[in-house]
Amino acid sequence: MTPTTDRLSATFAALADPTRRAILARLAEGEASVTELAEPFEISLPAISKHLKVLERAGLIVRGREAQWRPARLEAGPLREAADWVGHYRQFWEESFDRLDEYLRDLQAKEKQTEDQNGKERKNGRSAN
Repeated sequence: MTPTTDRLSATFAALADPTRRAILARLAEGEASVTELAEPFEISLPAISKHLKVLERAGLIVRGREAQWRPARLEAGPLREAADWVGHYRQFWEESFDRLDEYLRDLQAKEKQTEDQNGKERKNGRSAN
């Protein structure tokens, strides 16, 4: 495994938890303390601290030290790496959706053609069956 792959694994593992994703969303607005990060959640400060440790180990946040205050700050580099990795698959999905769109257009055209043919036969007094 390459270091990037290991980092991606840590990033995706950290992002797997909705509380950690919410913490990252909050930190995207600016630095915050553990107490500030804990406010919207009904979990203990130690639980928030554990989430912060996971995010820190994944490189998604850094924690400073200003006297007694230890602000957490978003570190976006690993998120960029994850987005780039996922982006490699974008072309595959876009091509797959394009093929699906083409198939559905063909199917709709065939259905319309059948409906038109059946309508003409009924108009001419012939049964469609």
